[in-house]
Amino acid sequence: MRALLLGLWIGLAGAAQAGLQVATKATPGSMPLDGAVIVAAPDADPLEAFVAQDLADDLKRLGLRASVGNKGAVQVWIGTAGRHPAIDAAGLDLSRLKGCWECFQIALLRDPAPGVRQALVVAGADRRGTAYGAYTLSQALGVSPWHWWADVAPLQRGPLHVSLDAPLHDGPAVKYRGLFINDEDWGLQPWAAHTFEPEARNIGPRTYEQVFRLLLRLKGNTLWPAMHQVSGAFNANARHAGLAQRYGIVMGSSHAEPLLRNNVAEWKAPHEQYNYATHAEPVRDYWAERLKANGRYDNLYTLGMRGIHDSGMQGGGTVAEKQALLNRLLADQRELLAKHVGDPATLPQIFVPYKEVLPLLPGLALPDDVTLVWPDDNFGYIRQFPDAAQSRRSGGSGVYYHLSYLGAPLSYLWLSTTPPALVAEEMGRAFDAGVQRLWVANAGDIKPHEVNLSHWFDLAWNPAAVRAQGQGGYLRELARRLFGVAEIAEIWDGYYRVNFERRPEHLQFHLPGERVRRSGMAPAAIHERLTRFAMLLHSLDTLRPRIAAAQRDGFFQLVEYPLRASALANERFFALERYAATMERDPAGARALAAQAVRADQRLKALTARYNSGRWAGILAEEPADGLWTSYRQQAPLLPAAGLGGSAPDALRDLTNAAADLAPLPLIEPIAPLLRVGAADGWRRVPGLGRGDGVLAAQRAGATLTLESPGTDAACLRVHVLPTYTLAAGEAWQAEVLVDGHVHPLRWPRGTQDAAWAQGVLANRITASLTLTGSAGPLRLQVKAGQADLMFDGADLQPGACRP
Repeated sequence: MRALLLGLWIGLAGAAQAGLQVATKATPGSMPLDGAVIVAAPDADPLEAFVAQDLADDLKRLGLRASVGNKGAVQVWIGTAGRHPAIDAAGLDLSRLKGCWECFQIALLRDPAPGVRQALVVAGADRRGTAYGAYTLSQALGVSPWHWWADVAPLQRGPLHVSLDAPLHDGPAVKYRGLFINDEDWGLQPWAAHTFEPEARNIGPRTYEQVFRLLLRLKGNTLWPAMHQVSGAFNANARHAGLAQRYGIVMGSSHAEPLLRNNVAEWKAPHEQYNYATHAEPVRDYWAERLKANGRYDNLYTLGMRGIHDSGMQGGGTVAEKQALLNRLLADQRELLAKHVGDPATLPQIFVPYKEVLPLLPGLALPDDVTLVWPDDNFGYIRQFPDAAQSRRSGGSGVYYHLSYLGAPLSYLWLSTTPPALVAEEMGRAFDAGVQRLWVANAGDIKPHEVNLSHWFDLAWNPAAVRAQGQGGYLRELARRLFGVAEIAEIWDGYYRVNFERRPEHLQFHLPGERVRRSGMAPAAIHERLTRFAMLLHSLDTLRPRIAAAQRDGFFQLVEYPLRASALANERFFALERYAATMERDPAGARALAAQAVRADQRLKALTARYNSGRWAGILAEEPADGLWTSYRQQAPLLPAAGLGGSAPDALRDLTNAAADLAPLPLIEPIAPLLRVGAADGWRRVPGLGRGDGVLAAQRAGATLTLESPGTDAACLRVHVLPTYTLAAGEAWQAEVLVDGHVHPLRWPRGTQDAAWAQGVLANRITASLTLTGSAGPLRLQVKAGQADLMFDGADLQPGACRP
């Protein structure tokens, strides 16, 4: 066996390029961890004391002996610089920790104190920095942040030794890095209430304690708690805020919950009185009550006002009147903070111009020290970025981002399918524009967003390192960290790519209330899509035997179920679509398709039941989970009756074989593309996004692409781009097409969330068309980007003139 089991460079966690190496055999200068004593300060902060014990427990999870105390030849010192006597007396240069928010330093010492042969020092600039340093060490040793939440068990590898060439110093790039638990009605809340914490009959203190511990391991520091009516208010249980403080978690509240108030659960007066124009005094008293109770804790205060839930603010008629009302209540909220908490200039506050509030922003007198939090469009595309003046605000900027969403045009609450490549591109643009104060991700029920959340928090900690890896590189490193099998990344990458073209929750091509409409996809395109799923399922079966027995539950949750569930949802949908198209003209063929759809449905339900078994009973629901919120959820599939072929008695045969999920595919000749990209000047490829090998992103205005076709009489040119937003608010994407010596403009409007936007986010592409004139034959044209960051996702030619 090689001595080095892990030569881990903590690049993903954002560490400086000093290697913390872990080996199964001693190497020159290494320190053995078996039998190590974890030493916290005598008067350690409760968080530091917990982390010291947690590190000892992590070592035991790895099969090592460990304890918390102060006597032993080999020790791990954990504490905050200036508060840990042994660390402070060790002679280390800790000057870089001074004033460094949440930073830590790890160093290895020889003979640092009488009776101590070696000591591994984990020193934090503050208590959270101390915790992040300890969990960086744990992760390097092989303990995943998801060991509790996803059953990713650490592998017991035998004795472990650590070595360090030079002190390792690290800290976050984004100040507040947070999670929003939302739309919890169908997952986290029923699981907590009935499986994990039945004594609370809700998301209670034991559940939140596990959430806080997860955030620390992911290097997060902020939580917006669950806020739907089914969950009640976070602060209804006085223990919750105290637990957050103990674990060092900064508590905030969503865009619709100013000053830590959960309106759907806590506003007891008639809803129409939650109106600052008509009932300012009772609303102020309502806010003041929370500030008096919670002002002693670390909080992130949301300012502004919307409706009781996710709805528009009551009061004010015209735009000017609404702006005046918001300016008045903003001033009053600052007075409340000054009266009950402290100087507003020193308190972290945010303002989120979400949905209908965004157009009001130009007329608001927002104090300069308030963080302006820019929302995405609920589907991963950031709607607006700070301009030069906004970037200079002392409060800085943040982003509220969705990995899960309940709302129009169609929700996505089941699986986690937003590609890390999209998150990195959008958050990278935001970071480059100065958005570095707060990043919050709406991740629904936490599960099954484990991969996306790992990426989210790693990206927020060190955007440069994670962006440089790209989607494939990041997923390979994550697969090695979690399972020791890098090839899992190819499954994840393929899963994100195929589902980016259409999420499983969006396998419906009409919106609620519209007439039923079929996908319109050509048989060859459907065949190609299902073939990609089939290849991924085959890879899954090939890799599964390489997963250690202790990690197979985690593998099922993070790898197997998401892929198989999305593949089976596609199998079912397209079989039902072909059934409807062929029933009248080919009843026998339609009956076979009905059986195929029913078989896929039964296998999917069996796999979902397996996911929901044991300790995770009730955590995951296939969409739609019930008949609520139907105005923006897809319809449940209507399966044919048994007499119409809707019977599959052998559906669950060979259920452990993923490759058996899909019916054998007929041979269909693929359709060759009519256009191919020739030269590209000023573009960079972004693997993991769009169709094919990735989108091309314009690196500057004027970047040019050459498109060529060997010969065609098709007359309609369609150019596709991702539905991102320009850096200039409200501006349309623009390009020019040069063909036969003539220049033609193309525009992709990016205005309000209208019908074109709805179709764009469901397909993750928007299209501009141009009717070509001239004779048939070889075609060569050039596309010139009008702005940087335009993301080209292919072009095609259609017969006939373009339709409006």
